[in-house]
Amino acid sequence: MRPSRGVPGNFSNLKRLFGRTALVTGASRGIGAAVALMMAEQGADVAVNFRSKGSRAEDIAGQVQALGRRALLAQADLTDPDGVEAMARAIERTFGALTDLVLNASGGLEKGKPASYAMELNLTSQVRTLEAMLPLMRSGGCVVFVTSHLAHFYGRKPVYAAYEDIAASKKAGEDALRARIPEFEARGLRLAIVSGDMIEGTITPKLLERTQRGLIESRRAQAGALPTVQEFAAAIVDAAADAHRPNGHVSFVGPTD
Repeated sequence: MRPSRGVPGNFSNLKRLFGRTALVTGASRGIGAAVALMMAEQGADVAVNFRSKGSRAEDIAGQVQALGRRALLAQADLTDPDGVEAMARAIERTFGALTDLVLNASGGLEKGKPASYAMELNLTSQVRTLEAMLPLMRSGGCVVFVTSHLAHFYGRKPVYAAYEDIAASKKAGEDALRARIPEFEARGLRLAIVSGDMIEGTITPKLLERTQRGLIESRRAQAGALPTVQEFAAAIVDAAADAHRPNGHVSFVGPTD
């Protein structure tokens, strides 16, 4: 069925993802939670991945079900290979197949983690999750990699010192996925990249603010306004739904200067 266009939340948009199944990583809060709910609003069944916020994930799954869609609580630490494989088996048992993989979960500013953690989560774990899900994915589906302007333009534009390791690792993750575009095309899949400015109210800017006071307000003043969680989530859902976008297309949310 050919995707239709429309305004988020209307009947037309409901058809865009009807009959599709999606895994959204890091979906217990913030951007991931908003994406999971928007995909359900537009007709998709959703696997809600979370690492440790079980009660939050249960709430999101409940809201997905209240929208008339199937939901799966998909607990897995993406840095744990066994956990990722178990999640893939649970998705297969529940949904049978997967259409859309939204690689939203990321990190690197957490306390008490080794220096290698950012690369493990933002590169190695992204590829691991992709490889576990690829056998389940149907032709016509989409892999969406969620990133930031600081990471997408890493090596070409300045980066906050505290974000350096994250930017480098997320850029490496994006590059690793781009290298697989020929494989995606052979499978009938698309890769979509969605890159955002600082997103208003999310955890990463708050953590960066602790290392550089005034950073959020400075960026807000420079950009005019920061994108909201809902705006960024809508761009991610649009990237998954729009089959007319070329493989490897990048959507930018917020100014890139």
